[in-house]
Amino acid sequence: MAEAGAHFTSTTASEQPSIFEVLAQESLMEAVRPALRHAVKVLAESNPSRFGFLWRRFDELYLLLDLLLQNHFLSHCSASFSENFYGLKRVPAGQRPAVRLGLNRKSLWRSLLLLCLVPYLRAKLEATLARQRDEEDFSIRLAQSRSQRLYRAAVAAYPYISSAWQLWAFFHQLLFVFGVAKGHSPLLWLARVRLARLSAADIRDMELKAARSGTPAGGSFGRRAWQLASRAARGVAVSLSTSLSLGVFFLQFLEWWYSSDNRDTVKALTSTPVPPPPLHLQEDDQSSPSNRTCPLCRRLRANATVLSTSGFVFCYRCIYTYVKANRRCPVSGYPSELQHLIKIYSPEA
Repeated sequence: MAEAGAHFTSTTASEQPSIFEVLAQESLMEAVRPALRHAVKVLAESNPSRFGFLWRRFDELYLLLDLLLQNHFLSHCSASFSENFYGLKRVPAGQRPAVRLGLNRKSLWRSLLLLCLVPYLRAKLEATLARQRDEEDFSIRLAQSRSQRLYRAAVAAYPYISSAWQLWAFFHQLLFVFGVAKGHSPLLWLARVRLARLSAADIRDMELKAARSGTPAGGSFGRRAWQLASRAARGVAVSLSTSLSLGVFFLQFLEWWYSSDNRDTVKALTSTPVPPPPLHLQEDDQSSPSNRTCPLCRRLRANATVLSTSGFVFCYRCIYTYVKANRRCPVSGYPSELQHLIKIYSPEA
């Protein structure tokens, strides 16, 4: 628990953390996700056939890792990963300051769902909203049923809901600063918990719990199998948390490096490599009809469109539908988005 003691930012005896501590632990987890996302994107671009699925299923894989990590820390430290990193713990909202370390089952499950599921749903909604904007920018509207229209209306209302949520969170922080509220976030209020600083007794409790979890226990075969599975999951969570603890500042550096201020520099350094042209384009006559066929529908291209990530040319509707569904080039496998489509205007009849 050295990292817990190293990040105490106040020497006062008050158990309630300052606004700077709670905002710092929030910014930590907000920096981890985009940094990992960019690392996965670079990995997928380097070898699309092997690592492309990591990019296409990044949200689900991140949710799984987040559940594993947060469940470990909530169970053993009564805090999320970032809260424990800054020497904080979660206690039930109605308890007095002198409380023992540990959350009841309801508080633990509410905290786990709000910590992991809410960011996942938010990321999915924002991705859907971005795809909807791309459809409007590219001026294409596919046939829609009534349920799809209702879905689009719900997505269109999301920015207003997000603004209301941010305003609610801002008022919570103001009330926390002035000492009116014990929690700084609506998520803590929904989980019915609040944040407090770790004490020396809490650190001793965590060390004793870790020591007890390492001792073997007897019982039936099913119980031993469950203990082994729990110990393996706990080992993965500990390894992941240790790696994040060591690399958290590097991840924050990555998040800054790939921000909008450095986007042009990074784009020049990590541009997608150009794939070699197909052999038949080097050997055959460029004017033959076979060189004007779409790789997807195998027909003469209609409304030719090039995918800028790979350089291959398709029918506009073919490549639009494929990229929207798979988010990659159908030929090279490079990660692609709708904004990578470029229509070709040719004087050919």
